[in-house]
Amino acid sequence: MLSPEFGHFCLVLALVVSVVQIILPMAGILRDDARLTYFAEPLQLIASAAIFISFASLVYAFVVSDFSVQLVASHSHSLKPMIYKVTGSWGNHEGSLLLWIVILGLFGMLFVFREATSRLKTLTLMVMGGITLAFLAFSLFTSNPFTRLSPAPPDGRGLNPVLQDIGLALHPPMLYLGYVGLSVAFALAIAGLITGQVTRSWARITRFWVALAWSALTAGIALGSWWAYYELGWGGWWFWDPVENASLMPWLAATALLHSVIVVEKRQQMVSWTLLMAITAFSLSLVGTFIVRSGLLTSVHSFASDPARGIFILFILLGAVGLPLFLYALRAGSLTKGSDYALLSRETGLIINNYILVVSTFIVLIGTFYPLALELFTGAKITVGAPYFDATFNPVMGIGIVFMAIGPLTVWRRGMVGSARPALLLSGSVTIIAAVILLVGSGLSVAGIAGIALTFWLALSIGGDMLFRLRPWQAGIGARLRLPATQWGMWLAHFGMVIFLTGALASALFEQENVVRVSKGAEIALGHETLIFDGVEERIGPNYVTETALLRLFDRDGNLKDGLYPEKRFYPAERQTTTEAAIRTRLSGDHYAVLGDGSAESGYTLRLYHKPLVSWIWFGAVMMAIGGLIALYRRPQKAQRVMQPEQVPKEAE
Repeated sequence: MLSPEFGHFCLVLALVVSVVQIILPMAGILRDDARLTYFAEPLQLIASAAIFISFASLVYAFVVSDFSVQLVASHSHSLKPMIYKVTGSWGNHEGSLLLWIVILGLFGMLFVFREATSRLKTLTLMVMGGITLAFLAFSLFTSNPFTRLSPAPPDGRGLNPVLQDIGLALHPPMLYLGYVGLSVAFALAIAGLITGQVTRSWARITRFWVALAWSALTAGIALGSWWAYYELGWGGWWFWDPVENASLMPWLAATALLHSVIVVEKRQQMVSWTLLMAITAFSLSLVGTFIVRSGLLTSVHSFASDPARGIFILFILLGAVGLPLFLYALRAGSLTKGSDYALLSRETGLIINNYILVVSTFIVLIGTFYPLALELFTGAKITVGAPYFDATFNPVMGIGIVFMAIGPLTVWRRGMVGSARPALLLSGSVTIIAAVILLVGSGLSVAGIAGIALTFWLALSIGGDMLFRLRPWQAGIGARLRLPATQWGMWLAHFGMVIFLTGALASALFEQENVVRVSKGAEIALGHETLIFDGVEERIGPNYVTETALLRLFDRDGNLKDGLYPEKRFYPAERQTTTEAAIRTRLSGDHYAVLGDGSAESGYTLRLYHKPLVSWIWFGAVMMAIGGLIALYRRPQKAQRVMQPEQVPKEAE
């Protein structure tokens, strides 16, 4: 039943249904015929079901090792563990593209069941059908995952060894959830422009999908960073790689969109800006897809290097940007409303937040594409890396952190909450004192001290805000604990940023490193600790063989703490060698060991690190993602009325 031919047929069926999903409802709207507009929902469900079956057929081909399918023969092997047979179905260009389409189908189906029937819903499903149609055409005409091989080879070539990892197996699906979630916000923006009805109800619906997409993007980027940290063996967690930037740009835009749509929901302000950010955020996710699949930029994360495929995506990108921007130019002016808020207000804070995030996005965009443009026009080849981003991106985001601490303490239209002044006074005073102490006695750079001070300022501001809003020293705290989920989600997400910044700063400022070439029995110093190298032994894995270094870690008193066993793995099926770092993870920091080249006679190269608080980077990202999900919950109106005497909802907004 789940044959490759049937999977291919289902893709064709989904393409045809997507065409009808656009045409029939459009005819219904033009003729004012509800019978035709009704078809948008069942057609979306049919298209989604066909896509799911098609993807199931591909996964089945990988599971049973059907090497008559070219994709399976190129990216699987009979000796590969089952988990990587399954995940290998999307560890390649064609399969990952089909996974993207699957998530488009999933979100379309969820949108049908979640939102009530209306003209807005019909138009949104039409736009989503158009997006699905474009990617189905891309898959069928340039990247068919079901192409047969004849004769079929007896075995496959295997999956790239660096992709045979659970972290990277989960990274693309999570990232695609974010990208496709932004496509729903994009479709809602187009529908809002067409109807001219960008109301609080529109904003409430859009905020749900944006928050969901933002949380998934946050988790997906964190998974990719975690994978790069422990799998690639270079000891870092962010390299400003073009493909890393490709996921960061839509995340920054989605963060701006999430904040601006709140203004639309609460105050009916920033309407045209929010529509523009919805178009921009999804367009940037398509830019990321273009980078990964066009061969335009090289990266360890890239799936393909076929310019023909890149041109196809470029046409999709031009359609997704050009047509909506033309519609925006025609309609946005009629949706703009006059402002009625003071300079010191929640609206102003969110506008500043948006400007900072947009500038940050633009900085990353320049750093990613400037080398390409320079080479195209002059032939010169340069690399834009950490120094550029340290000098441009970091200061702008530092300003963002300042306003991130102040913004939640303001209220709509004008003024600040009653707790703001004591909270800011306390946090500001303590931060200044701490910064002066560090400047005098730490020996750290000014940039490092500024980073620590800003993180401290943000943490104290959040803590002060919570303390003065909840007022645990007063009676009736039970009612105050029933703050809206958006407030708790915001606190958790913002505090997740504090944890993230703490880990990033600690690992950058206080990291210890020792690169040595040693023979068996050597003692190696790493800060206050010592490692003893007991040589290298061969080991056999499920589908690889290893050279494994044996290291013992001792504390300053000579007590054995643990063993570290970094590896160099050789995969016979793929004829490739990978480096597997040994990582001893603790909340206080990681011990990180990498085995380099060498032999028993000449000695082995070892790279050893101690990275304080580095795991806090990913804990913080998880907290941010969970905070975004918590903010999705909407308590019934009755539960919120209990808090009116304390005026908590007004402040929380």
